[in-house]
Amino acid sequence: MIEFLSDPHVWASLLTLTALEIVLGIDNLIFLSIVSGRLPLHQQRLARQIGLALALLGRIALLFSLTWIIGLTEPVLSLAGFDLSWRDLVLLGGGLFLLVKGTMETHHMLEGHEAGAAIATITFFSAVVQIIILDVVFALDSIITAVGLAEHLSIMVTAVVIAMIVMLVAANPVGDFVNRHPTVKMLALSFLLLVGMALIADGLHFHIPRGYLYFAIAFSAGVEGLNLWAASARKRRAMAHPGAPTSSDS
Repeated sequence: MIEFLSDPHVWASLLTLTALEIVLGIDNLIFLSIVSGRLPLHQQRLARQIGLALALLGRIALLFSLTWIIGLTEPVLSLAGFDLSWRDLVLLGGGLFLLVKGTMETHHMLEGHEAGAAIATITFFSAVVQIIILDVVFALDSIITAVGLAEHLSIMVTAVVIAMIVMLVAANPVGDFVNRHPTVKMLALSFLLLVGMALIADGLHFHIPRGYLYFAIAFSAGVEGLNLWAASARKRRAMAHPGAPTSSDS
């Protein structure tokens, strides 16, 4: 055991997998924030915590079913010479779900149903179930990748647990921030559409390097961060000088 822990390759694998799970967890946090935001305020935090806790158990169960997961990559359906595995079908279904969900949430935002009516369209149980389903979809993709990066099941389980703890800590601040800023929520919905399309492409064997997706997300988030900083600066100036004209008045 001591030799196992003293192996630098073990620690490199653990750090790599943990970073991978945390980065992929950004998608979960975006989806979780949007879904839980449709609930009454007193239920949002509980839905996030229960959804992530059950998702953690689901990921660990998947890790202990490595043989089954690896088998998901074997073709089970062939259409006009195009082979599809169960993994491909799961990614296709998850991608389509993200596209539908992102489109419906955008409709609710822009059509003015955010207050009252929108909250009534989702129940606490429905929110938790949606969080768990999407986490399973993302988990399949990340865990199958993890199988190729690490040789020891204990490393994979440790990386998943660390990543989910980080997500549990960050879920409430991220969710509250997204709900306070409608423009951030719209940007998050755009990310969902982007990720959904990437999942569909993966399911059809057209792999999009994740670096491109994360660069687009990071760049857009950076631009939006500058927008929020500029808006906050204008608000502070307006409070300090109530009678002074703003840039929008000129």
